[in-house]
Amino acid sequence: MTLNVVVADDQALVRVGFRGIIDATPGFTVVGEAGNGREAIEVARRARPDVILMDVRMPLMDGIEATRQITATPETCHIRTLILTTFDLDEYVYAALRAGASGFLLKDTLPADLLSAIRVIAAGDALLAPSVTRRLIGEFARLPATAAEPHGPGRKSALAGLTEREVEVLTLVARGMSNAEIADHLTISPATAKTHVGHLLAKLNARDRVQLVIVGYKCGLVGVT
Repeated sequence: MTLNVVVADDQALVRVGFRGIIDATPGFTVVGEAGNGREAIEVARRARPDVILMDVRMPLMDGIEATRQITATPETCHIRTLILTTFDLDEYVYAALRAGASGFLLKDTLPADLLSAIRVIAAGDALLAPSVTRRLIGEFARLPATAAEPHGPGRKSALAGLTEREVEVLTLVARGMSNAEIADHLTISPATAKTHVGHLLAKLNARDRVQLVIVGYKCGLVGVT
């Protein structure tokens, strides 16, 4: 299976660099480029990629608004957005979380890590760069914005439909554990862990594990450090 990728960045050299890395790797192909947010939306609608590498600061429309529109539109809501940022704690990335971004990547990442991140985001199977993502999620959970919580209700209503085991799994997901780590911690099979995570995604109407982490923080299952 080939993963189709769109690269959205206002710097042509950055786009060329990412395209070179992606196109040179079997199983990956770049199906479009965009120099601003508006173009990113147009390319997303036309090319229907699996993943968009989205810069935050771009002219005409920034990557945050582009992500919001892409994830809110039925024809493109399946597309995963991987936010590219220069800083490991960029205030704009918090807004990207609310907009529906599925992960984050520093622009100075190694090529192998870039490809791994694209695979991860396309599969919706794990968080990216835990050292970065956990800090981002932790800071995000502190924000007072009313839109910060993906599912609105407080702890009791958010967790009401979950089993005791599912709450355990959600807590471990919020700690940044992979399915394999969850399986080892709970002494269950990786397949069972994956099933529990799938049930959580469905019950909490979450797009991916990033949103599950946010729910875990907002419900107080994991403390912010």
